[in-house]
Amino acid sequence: MGIIPRSISDKIRTMDNQKAIVTSLKAFKEPALQEALLTHGQILHFQKGDTIVKIGQYVRFLPIVLKGSIRVFQQKEDREFSLYYVREGETCTMSLAAAYFNNKSVSHGVVMEPTELLIFPANFLTEWQLQFPSWNQYIIAMFRRRYDELINNFEGVVFEHMPVRIMEYLRRRVITDESRILNLSHQTIANELGTTRVVVSRILKQFEKEKKLKLLRGQIEIK
Repeated sequence: MGIIPRSISDKIRTMDNQKAIVTSLKAFKEPALQEALLTHGQILHFQKGDTIVKIGQYVRFLPIVLKGSIRVFQQKEDREFSLYYVREGETCTMSLAAAYFNNKSVSHGVVMEPTELLIFPANFLTEWQLQFPSWNQYIIAMFRRRYDELINNFEGVVFEHMPVRIMEYLRRRVITDESRILNLSHQTIANELGTTRVVVSRILKQFEKEKKLKLLRGQIEIK
Protein backbone atom coordinates (compact mmCIF):
# COMPACT_ATOMS: atom_id res chain seq x y z
CA MET A 1 0.00 0.00 0.00
CA GLY A 2 1.49 3.30 -1.02
CA ILE A 3 0.33 5.05 2.14
CA ILE A 4 2.56 2.90 4.35
CA PRO A 5 5.89 4.54 5.26
CA ARG A 6 8.98 2.81 3.91
CA SER A 7 10.22 2.08 7.45
CA ILE A 8 7.11 -0.06 7.92
CA SER A 9 6.67 -1.42 4.41
CA ASP A 10 10.16 -2.91 4.63
CA LYS A 11 8.82 -5.25 7.32
CA ILE A 12 6.12 -6.83 5.16
CA ARG A 13 6.48 -10.58 4.74
CA THR A 14 4.49 -12.89 2.50
CA MET A 15 2.25 -15.22 4.49
CA ASP A 16 0.27 -18.14 3.07
CA ASN A 17 -2.18 -18.25 5.97
CA GLN A 18 -3.48 -14.67 5.76
CA LYS A 19 -7.10 -15.75 5.37
CA ALA A 20 -6.94 -18.05 8.38
CA ILE A 21 -5.50 -15.23 10.49
CA VAL A 22 -8.13 -12.70 9.45
CA THR A 23 -11.03 -15.11 9.97
CA SER A 24 -9.61 -15.91 13.39
CA LEU A 25 -10.49 -12.36 14.44
CA LYS A 26 -13.86 -13.33 15.84
CA ALA A 27 -15.10 -9.76 16.12
CA PHE A 28 -15.48 -9.48 12.33
CA LYS A 29 -18.43 -11.67 11.39
CA GLU A 30 -19.28 -10.57 7.85
CA PRO A 31 -17.44 -12.51 5.11
CA ALA A 32 -17.35 -9.32 3.04
CA LEU A 33 -15.53 -7.51 5.85
CA GLN A 34 -13.03 -10.33 6.19
CA GLU A 35 -12.46 -10.17 2.45
CA ALA A 36 -12.01 -6.39 2.60
CA LEU A 37 -9.38 -6.77 5.31
CA LEU A 38 -7.56 -9.32 3.17
CA THR A 39 -7.78 -7.17 0.06
CA HIS A 40 -6.66 -3.90 1.59
CA GLY A 41 -4.62 -5.11 4.55
CA GLN A 42 -1.13 -6.50 4.93
CA ILE A 43 0.46 -8.56 7.68
CA LEU A 44 3.67 -7.21 9.19
CA HIS A 45 6.17 -8.46 11.75
CA PHE A 46 7.83 -6.12 14.25
CA GLN A 47 10.53 -6.61 16.86
CA LYS A 48 10.71 -5.24 20.40
CA GLY A 49 11.50 -1.53 20.34
CA ASP A 50 10.12 -0.82 16.86
CA THR A 51 8.06 2.39 16.67
CA ILE A 52 4.60 2.11 15.10
CA VAL A 53 3.53 5.74 15.40
CA LYS A 54 5.11 8.92 16.80
CA ILE A 55 3.68 12.06 18.37
CA GLY A 56 3.03 14.63 15.67
CA GLN A 57 2.67 12.07 12.88
CA TYR A 58 -0.47 11.86 10.73
CA VAL A 59 -2.07 8.41 10.95
CA ARG A 60 -2.49 6.98 7.45
CA PHE A 61 -2.91 3.34 8.42
CA LEU A 62 -4.32 1.42 11.39
CA PRO A 63 -3.07 -1.75 13.09
CA ILE A 64 -4.89 -4.71 14.55
CA VAL A 65 -2.66 -6.80 16.79
CA LEU A 66 -2.65 -10.47 15.83
CA LYS A 67 0.09 -11.43 18.27
CA GLY A 68 2.22 -9.46 20.74
CA SER A 69 1.64 -6.00 22.22
CA ILE A 70 2.16 -2.27 21.67
CA ARG A 71 2.72 0.27 24.44
CA VAL A 72 0.93 3.57 23.84
CA PHE A 73 2.35 6.46 25.85
CA GLN A 74 2.88 10.20 25.98
CA GLN A 75 6.23 11.86 26.48
CA LYS A 76 7.29 15.30 27.61
CA GLU A 77 10.95 16.14 27.96
CA ASP A 78 12.49 13.21 29.86
CA ARG A 79 9.23 11.90 31.35
CA GLU A 80 6.90 9.25 29.96
CA PHE A 81 3.42 8.14 30.97
CA SER A 82 1.81 4.92 29.77
CA LEU A 83 -1.76 5.26 28.53
CA TYR A 84 -2.56 1.63 27.67
CA TYR A 85 -1.34 -1.48 25.88
CA VAL A 86 -2.76 -2.74 22.59
CA ARG A 87 -2.92 -6.54 22.74
CA GLU A 88 -4.16 -9.45 20.64
CA GLY A 89 -7.36 -8.63 18.74
CA GLU A 90 -7.22 -4.93 19.62
CA THR A 91 -6.45 -1.71 17.78
CA CYS A 92 -5.14 1.64 18.98
CA THR A 93 -7.91 4.11 19.82
CA MET A 94 -5.55 7.09 19.85
CA SER A 95 -4.70 6.25 16.25
CA LEU A 96 -8.40 5.76 15.50
CA ALA A 97 -9.24 9.21 16.83
CA ALA A 98 -6.38 10.83 14.91
CA ALA A 99 -7.41 9.08 11.70
CA TYR A 100 -11.10 9.99 12.02
CA PHE A 101 -10.40 13.70 12.32
CA ASN A 102 -7.21 13.78 10.22
CA ASN A 103 -5.26 15.01 13.24
CA LYS A 104 -1.68 14.35 14.21
CA SER A 105 -1.02 11.61 16.73
CA VAL A 106 -0.75 12.78 20.35
CA SER A 107 0.99 9.61 21.51
CA HIS A 108 3.80 7.20 20.70
CA GLY A 109 3.22 3.52 19.95
CA VAL A 110 6.19 1.19 20.55
CA VAL A 111 6.33 -2.60 20.20
CA MET A 112 7.04 -4.39 23.50
CA GLU A 113 7.73 -7.91 22.19
CA PRO A 114 7.85 -9.69 18.82
CA THR A 115 4.53 -8.60 17.35
CA GLU A 116 2.42 -9.42 14.31
CA LEU A 117 0.05 -6.78 12.95
CA LEU A 118 -2.65 -6.60 10.34
CA ILE A 119 -2.56 -3.05 8.98
CA PHE A 120 -4.93 -1.34 6.55
CA PRO A 121 -5.51 2.19 5.17
CA ALA A 122 -7.23 4.51 7.62
CA ASN A 123 -9.49 5.92 4.91
CA PHE A 124 -11.67 2.79 5.10
CA LEU A 125 -12.71 3.51 8.69
CA THR A 126 -15.92 5.46 8.03
CA GLU A 127 -16.96 3.34 5.04
CA TRP A 128 -16.68 0.08 7.00
CA GLN A 129 -18.53 1.53 9.99
CA LEU A 130 -21.50 2.32 7.78
CA GLN A 131 -21.32 -0.94 5.87
CA PHE A 132 -20.52 -3.58 8.51
CA PRO A 133 -22.33 -3.79 11.89
CA SER A 134 -19.60 -5.95 13.45
CA TRP A 135 -16.94 -3.37 12.53
CA ASN A 136 -19.03 -0.61 14.09
CA GLN A 137 -19.47 -2.68 17.28
CA TYR A 138 -15.75 -3.40 17.38
CA ILE A 139 -14.81 0.29 17.15
CA ILE A 140 -17.32 1.27 19.86
CA ALA A 141 -16.04 -1.52 22.11
CA MET A 142 -12.43 -0.37 21.64
CA PHE A 143 -13.29 3.22 22.55
CA ARG A 144 -15.22 2.06 25.64
CA ARG A 145 -12.38 -0.19 26.81
CA ARG A 146 -9.78 2.56 26.45
CA TYR A 147 -12.09 5.09 28.09
CA ASP A 148 -12.36 2.86 31.16
CA GLU A 149 -8.59 2.32 31.25
CA LEU A 150 -7.82 6.03 30.96
CA ILE A 151 -10.33 6.88 33.70
CA ASN A 152 -8.70 4.32 35.98
CA ASN A 153 -5.28 5.78 35.23
CA PHE A 154 -6.57 9.29 35.89
CA GLU A 155 -8.07 8.25 39.23
CA GLY A 156 -4.77 6.64 40.19
CA VAL A 157 -2.80 9.79 39.37
CA VAL A 158 -5.21 12.12 41.17
CA PHE A 159 -6.29 10.11 44.20
CA GLU A 160 -3.55 7.59 44.98
CA HIS A 161 -0.10 8.27 46.40
CA MET A 162 2.87 7.04 44.40
CA PRO A 163 3.79 4.17 46.80
CA VAL A 164 0.28 2.75 46.37
CA ARG A 165 0.46 3.07 42.59
CA ILE A 166 3.86 1.39 42.43
CA MET A 167 2.77 -1.55 44.59
CA GLU A 168 -0.44 -2.01 42.59
CA TYR A 169 1.58 -1.93 39.37
CA LEU A 170 3.99 -4.58 40.70
CA ARG A 171 1.13 -6.81 41.81
CA ARG A 172 -0.50 -6.57 38.38
CA ARG A 173 2.80 -7.53 36.79
CA VAL A 174 3.08 -10.58 39.06
CA ILE A 175 -0.29 -11.73 37.69
CA THR A 176 0.43 -11.00 34.02
CA ASP A 177 3.99 -12.38 34.14
CA GLU A 178 2.92 -15.33 36.31
CA SER A 179 6.06 -14.87 38.38
CA ARG A 180 7.04 -13.15 41.62
CA ILE A 181 10.43 -12.30 40.14
CA LEU A 182 9.91 -9.42 37.73
CA ASN A 183 12.43 -8.35 35.10
CA LEU A 184 11.92 -4.63 35.65
CA SER A 185 14.21 -1.65 35.84
CA HIS A 186 13.42 1.33 38.03
CA GLN A 187 13.31 3.48 34.89
CA THR A 188 10.69 1.20 33.30
CA ILE A 189 8.42 1.60 36.33
CA ALA A 190 8.96 5.36 36.25
CA ASN A 191 7.99 5.47 32.56
CA GLU A 192 4.87 3.42 33.18
CA LEU A 193 3.64 5.63 36.01
CA GLY A 194 4.76 9.05 34.80
CA THR A 195 7.30 9.75 37.52
CA THR A 196 11.10 9.78 37.85
CA ARG A 197 13.58 6.98 38.44
CA VAL A 198 14.78 8.68 41.64
CA VAL A 199 11.28 8.61 43.12
CA VAL A 200 10.78 4.97 42.16
CA SER A 201 14.15 3.92 43.60
CA ARG A 202 13.43 5.66 46.90
CA ILE A 203 10.04 3.97 47.25
CA LEU A 204 11.34 0.54 46.27
CA LYS A 205 14.13 0.79 48.85
CA GLN A 206 11.53 1.61 51.48
CA PHE A 207 9.48 -1.40 50.39
CA GLU A 208 12.59 -3.56 50.74
CA LYS A 209 13.13 -2.28 54.30
CA GLU A 210 9.52 -3.22 55.02
CA LYS A 211 10.27 -6.70 53.56
CA LYS A 212 7.58 -6.34 50.88
CA LEU A 213 10.06 -7.10 48.13
CA LYS A 214 13.71 -7.78 47.40
CA LEU A 215 15.75 -5.74 44.94
CA LEU A 216 17.99 -7.76 42.64
CA ARG A 217 20.16 -6.77 39.67
CA GLY A 218 17.63 -5.85 36.98
CA GLN A 219 14.90 -7.71 38.85
CA ILE A 220 12.41 -7.25 41.68
CA GLU A 221 11.24 -10.18 43.79
CA ILE A 222 7.79 -9.63 45.30
CA LYS A 223 7.24 -11.23 48.71
